[in-house]
Amino acid sequence: MRHRISHKKLNRTSEHRKALIKNMLNSLVKYEQITTTLPKAKVLKPQAEKLITIGKKDSLANTKRLVSKLQNIQTVNKIRKTLSKRYQTRKGGYTRIIKAGFRYGDNAPLAIIEFVDRDIEAKKVDRKKNKTEDKTKESTPEQKTA
Repeated sequence: MRHRISHKKLNRTSEHRKALIKNMLNSLVKYEQITTTLPKAKVLKPQAEKLITIGKKDSLANTKRLVSKLQNIQTVNKIRKTLSKRYQTRKGGYTRIIKAGFRYGDNAPLAIIEFVDRDIEAKKVDRKKNKTEDKTKESTPEQKTA
């Protein structure tokens, strides 16, 4: 019987599980869509929903709660300024899980977890600029010290 067992352990220690969830939450907020295994996505969904709900009420206490959970100020600012405004009229259901087949190596069930009404441009946050811009940066003369 599984009475009073509140969460999945994901076959990890508590420290590893907390770090995994924190990293996945940061990635989800940054890119607004991530691909992961289905059990991890199911664990992540309620955590992400709670963060958005906390961010909807803009107060110092809620900001400190977000920082303690995420430990990344850029992510906290995005939740407070962008996502909370986007979902202001929504009562819940900020994320969705889409099943995405099975992984090639170990046949693990994959899922895509994403925000509803997500910004499609958020996936391109870390992509490099055009190659022509990189070449112009390399061709600038460097100052030599004697």
